[in-house]
Order: sequence, then C-alpha cells, then structure tokens
Amino acid sequence: MVDIVNIVSSGSLDLEIDLESLSDEIGPIADYDPEKYPGMYLRFGADIPLITVYRTGKYIITGANSKEEAYTVRERFLNLLSDLGVIEHPDDDWFSIQNHVCTAEFDQSLNLNALTVELGLKQTEYEPEQFPGLIYRPNSDLGVVLVFATGRVVVTGCRSLQDAEDVFSDLKKTLSEFI
Repeated sequence: MVDIVNIVSSGSLDLEIDLESLSDEIGPIADYDPEKYPGMYLRFGADIPLITVYRTGKYIITGANSKEEAYTVRERFLNLLSDLGVIEHPDDDWFSIQNHVCTAEFDQSLNLNALTVELGLKQTEYEPEQFPGLIYRPNSDLGVVLVFATGRVVVTGCRSLQDAEDVFSDLKKTLSEFI
C-alpha cells in the first residue's frame, strides 16, 4: 500500500496574464518577484496547496493530498480570477493531474548495491556519493521508484494512485525472492 504525499496538477487559462497587476490586485496571498522567479505564487492559507501562475496563463498546483483537494483549490483559484474579472467564467479549458508522489515501506533495511544488480543495471541508477537512494525505472513506464537503504520507498511520476500502487506492487513481487 502506498500513501499520497503530494499531487501535482496543472491547467491553462488560454490567456496571457499581467502577473504584476494581478499580484497587486490579489494582495498578500500572492507573491510575485520576477527577479527571483517568472511565476506568481498564490496560497490561500498555510496548509493549502501552492498555485504557481505564469504569464502564459498556465498554472501548477502542488502540495495537494488528494485529487479532490487539487480540484477544490483549482475551483477556488478560478472563482477568484472570475471575481477579479480576469476570466469570464470560473472554468478553464484544460486541467489534469500530472503526478502522484507516494511513499511506501518494505519494513526492513535493504542492500542497495545488491538491489541494483537484482533489478538490472539498465533500469537502475545508484550512485551513493551523489544521491542516497537507488533510482529504479520499471518497464511499465508508469512511474519512477526511489528506494532507500532504510526500506523507505518513494514512487513518483504516476498519473493515478492506482498506477503508483501497481508500480510498488510489481516491485515487491520482483524482489519477493530476494528480500
């Protein structure tokens, strides 16, 4: 079983936005400093996902704990833009969940050097001097798995929770005889 720790979603408003004016109009919940980053950050509250808005009208929502939360934050964002007269209707043309970041556990320590060989050198990267985890790219192309010596696993790049669960389940099955 995997647990969601972050859902990344994105959308497009199909219009160009003056981020400086919009940031001024929104007020303190918006942060725009083009010297530091070309996007405007918008957060409705401390524990609410972050929205990054770009001049092109594209936006990214990060930090949601569920698909429902991502859609709720999107709706709140679109309603704000509608109330400000930036868009006519609080509905954009395109929005989708891009990535589920999930964690899981093997409940035991792992020998990452041996796992690299077991999983195959073509599908793994393990350079402990640069990153403490083994990077595994399964044949399914559903996601990428980061495996740590502690037995902790991060599954990322999956479009759905089911994909993340399938990737972890397949990894457990592949390694069942080994660990």
